[in-house]
Amino acid sequence: MAEIIRMPRLSDTMEEGNIVGWLKSVGDKVAPGDVLAEVETDKATMELESFQDGTLLYIGVKEGPVPVDGVIAVIGEEGEDFEAQLKEAESNTPGQSEEKEAPKEEKAEAPKEEVKKQSSPAAQTPVSPAPQSNDGDRVLASPLAKSMAKEAGLDISMIPGSGEGGRIVKKDVESFIENNPGGAPAASGSSVQSIIAPEKEVSYGDHPVTQMRKVIARRLGESKFTAPHFYLTIEINMDNAVKARKEINDNSETRISFNDFVVKACAMALRQHPAVNSSWMGDKITVHRDINIGVAVAVEDGLLVPVVNHADAKTMSYINQEVRTLAKKAKVKKLQPQEMTGNTFTISNLGMFDIEEFTAIINPPDACILAVGSIIQKPIVKNGEIVVGNMMKVTLSCDHRVVDGATGAEFLQTLKGMLENPVRMLV
Repeated sequence: MAEIIRMPRLSDTMEEGNIVGWLKSVGDKVAPGDVLAEVETDKATMELESFQDGTLLYIGVKEGPVPVDGVIAVIGEEGEDFEAQLKEAESNTPGQSEEKEAPKEEKAEAPKEEVKKQSSPAAQTPVSPAPQSNDGDRVLASPLAKSMAKEAGLDISMIPGSGEGGRIVKKDVESFIENNPGGAPAASGSSVQSIIAPEKEVSYGDHPVTQMRKVIARRLGESKFTAPHFYLTIEINMDNAVKARKEINDNSETRISFNDFVVKACAMALRQHPAVNSSWMGDKITVHRDINIGVAVAVEDGLLVPVVNHADAKTMSYINQEVRTLAKKAKVKKLQPQEMTGNTFTISNLGMFDIEEFTAIINPPDACILAVGSIIQKPIVKNGEIVVGNMMKVTLSCDHRVVDGATGAEFLQTLKGMLENPVRMLV
């Protein structure tokens, strides 16, 4: 009996998936583990794998958005009649019952065209560097592989392909990155100047909204206009943190960033102020036992928030390595759903962009988010004298349904004490 393939829920916030492209064609044999298509979710572009043996009999949507549980394909035995089963499945899926009027005609035509393409000499001969299509210009690569290579600054034509006909797929880019830790060939036309300050091609006019941007707009809009935000700002003297970081980095192979200090300090302060490590659940407030800190990372299409779980139990060097790994995966859209969920508190740091102070919108289901500015040298009064201090402003955005002003202020005082005396984080 044919199997109806539906759009899976690939992340906790996903409502629809955008099919970027199919790696299998109607008439192709498939086995469990074969990648059928690439799907853009609200958080990443992921591979949709088959769990069945058989033949791909039908593709419902070649490209574009499909709601979760929407019918996208049928797998069964070659020549099997699946029309009645397909109509019944679509009638049970809101919005899909009237989409397809004559799937048989599309099904009959598609295999011939695809088989013809696959039997061409150019597609059957794997070569390295990557093969080009029949037009001589376009490299044969999946959309996800192209996106990953672009994010990593790689010339995709230099990556050997292992897919059908030498096609470059996700695992080829991952393998190339892993085997070239010291750096890889940059995309064609790149230069030292473009690496330091990338020149972006500007495409004016209307642009379709990506799944990621849709969810960012929806979730943060809901957060801003549903959760009553208030903001608390405090200035922290980072002199001791600057000295401690220099000593650590001068005497260790692992280099620590100021953001690692902030993550660790927040984790320890949250343990002392559990009300800040809470979530509004409508009819109850959940105080979380675990301290899982989300670290906002800017990517091309928007913002991803990988999560450092049990941050209070980890050293700064371990936090550094974990954040670097997660950020690198975020940049090439390799983050798994479990690496982006479970946050109980979030940090957004724009200090590297010379932003002195800003406010951030709470990242649901958290009750608070900390906005971190840059460290600025400025005159301060210390022991009755004017001296130069390394000062950093942080702003805590709070959901007033969960956190009151005094609670947030006490948390910030503890955080300030941790960062101004970092030896306290070693106890």
